[in-house]
Amino acid sequence: MNRRRFVAASAATAVAAAGAGVGGELLLGKRFRGSLGRPAATGPAPQLTIEPMKPLPADETLNLPGLSPFFTPNQTFYRVDTAFVVPKVATAGWQLRIHGMVDRPLTLTYDQLIRRPMMDRDITLTCVSEAVGGGYVGNARWQGIRLADVLRAAGIQTGADQIVMRDPNGMTIGVATDPVMDGRDALLAVGMNGQALPAEHGFPVRVVVPGLYGYVSATKWVVDMELTTFGAFDAYWVKQGWSQQALIKTESRIDVPKAQATVNAGQVTIAGVAWAQHRGIEAVEVSVDGVWYPATLPVQDTIDTWRQWYYTWNAAPGTHVLQVRATDKTGYTQTATAHKTEPNGATGYHTIKVTVR
Repeated sequence: MNRRRFVAASAATAVAAAGAGVGGELLLGKRFRGSLGRPAATGPAPQLTIEPMKPLPADETLNLPGLSPFFTPNQTFYRVDTAFVVPKVATAGWQLRIHGMVDRPLTLTYDQLIRRPMMDRDITLTCVSEAVGGGYVGNARWQGIRLADVLRAAGIQTGADQIVMRDPNGMTIGVATDPVMDGRDALLAVGMNGQALPAEHGFPVRVVVPGLYGYVSATKWVVDMELTTFGAFDAYWVKQGWSQQALIKTESRIDVPKAQATVNAGQVTIAGVAWAQHRGIEAVEVSVDGVWYPATLPVQDTIDTWRQWYYTWNAAPGTHVLQVRATDKTGYTQTATAHKTEPNGATGYHTIKVTVR
């Protein structure tokens, strides 16, 4: 099924799925409230403290009209819903069960999670449905705990190359074990942009893994993780024909001017964002009618975030074709070859036409 039409299925399907989702939530709730793992911490229930947003240094962000802000506001952050109704999960009943190919199966309660040391990390998320130049990408400051520490406590067994994650409705997302455990800041996130995680983005707890498309990593409302192998289990989107593993491709986008815009002759600012999560952006180039020019970039925040850029163009009257391409910190420059999103992400240059008068 086309991911962008996932929530636009027939009304009959929606009703059936909603009913199944409620039943699934009840069944899973009973299952996950079992006695596996250590008991909940004793003493007064801790309170979640969300660290307020601190502004970035001035040299790390641009403030240009029409350019995507460095941090995407929660209310405009893209969504690809995997449930017809947003799950309502109470913190009091939330548990994360970790089982399968582990030495010490455990269950982590919400109170236990928020007692652990918290960290803030700026991470850009990208959906595999992101067409070249599209809007299925956003950057946020996430607060949470390091997922690798929890999995390490469970004792991952040799050969467990996949983590199958489930939400309360039984939706399955399969992520490779190595990227979660290789030292990057894969999080069990409870906060987003200085606020408690919104329900639409996975409250009370979601997964954020830098460098991987969301369909193999960014599980919202996560309640279950099963260590297994890719040979033993195909998660939901893999069964629909998408790749088992999907590193985010090096990409870039023109935000201003907009496609088919008419601008005045003279100095025109061309600006946008580029991303290559967990590799970082080294350079961006802008093409005007086939001639490439280097863009100006602010200081990189982290290699896990997108990077804004701009180029000042001395525009002459007429119709012009603008393109953009990015080079990541491994030295790879994004390909001009146009490819659809299936099975593991689109490629090509974002290309627009503008008229100068």
